[in-house]
Amino acid sequence: MTLTSSSDAAELAAPDAGTAARRRSRRTRLIASRLLGAVVVLWGAATAAFLAQVALPGDRATAILNIRTGQAQERTTAELAPIVDAYGLDHPIVVQYLNYIGGLLRGDLGMSYQQFRPVWDLIGEQLGATVTLSLVAIVLAWVIMVVWVTLTAGRGPRVRTVGSVIDTINAALPPYWLGILLLLIFALSLGWFPVMGGSGIDGIVLPALTLAIPLAGFMGQSVRTEYERALEQPFVLSARMRGMGDLQIRLRHVLRHAALPAITLTGWAIGATVSGAVIVEQIYSRPGIGKTLVAAVGAQDMPVVTGIVILVALLYVIVNLLVDVVYTLIDPRLEQS
Repeated sequence: MTLTSSSDAAELAAPDAGTAARRRSRRTRLIASRLLGAVVVLWGAATAAFLAQVALPGDRATAILNIRTGQAQERTTAELAPIVDAYGLDHPIVVQYLNYIGGLLRGDLGMSYQQFRPVWDLIGEQLGATVTLSLVAIVLAWVIMVVWVTLTAGRGPRVRTVGSVIDTINAALPPYWLGILLLLIFALSLGWFPVMGGSGIDGIVLPALTLAIPLAGFMGQSVRTEYERALEQPFVLSARMRGMGDLQIRLRHVLRHAALPAITLTGWAIGATVSGAVIVEQIYSRPGIGKTLVAAVGAQDMPVVTGIVILVALLYVIVNLLVDVVYTLIDPRLEQS
């Protein structure tokens, strides 16, 4: 009996061990494919950034010196020699490209054409303000979306229609128009917030709302269908039979099943809020990489422009990798797919 039981137990355990091994293998392949995709995206962004710098019209050394001095004129060899040496312009393009990629791997984004300072220093001085604005905007977008969808999804036909229409309108609002509207109403007319972007909490509310409201509309559109589908699932009826209230069911159970599309959009929102900050920081006169980018574009300071592009691409890739992990934590079934 003992031998037979042990043999049976071994036979039963073998499939379980095989299943676990297959799951680990699938998870490893999934992570490897995501990492490979991230590397390809970053390599593509870095290559495009290099080509953008090479594409400056005319002689690059002359263009760089003219950008730095603000005077377009012919330059002597003696004047151009320091520029050629500093940027390695006397090397073949392939060598310049490899040096550029190698510098990026060391965290070197290059030197500003206009200010002759490391690009990372220029971006680092403004990055904190933009990251703070983006994070506050994303949190506000989640709060707005969760509250609005919870109040309107799965209700009567009229309420559901109003909720869906408001989501569509919010998603279509242009940030520059919304920013000016909020500024006119809440800063100039009501005086609740400063007209110019301040450094305190009151100075970030309107800029964050300008980014958050359209984002909340996008997330609301993606979540609403899943939310209403989840309301029809058996676990909702089971929770009601246990005496759980409607609001508790919606927030504790339904939202968890419906939130996956919004989590995906949160990864996309990092890039969207940073790019939207270019407009918002101009409207509210806030510091940040948005204003730095606009100034660099106006001055044709390509290392600064491409440095910001690469940084945004890096943030986007990192956030999307984290989103994949959160996906698995929220819905473990994804590991088995």
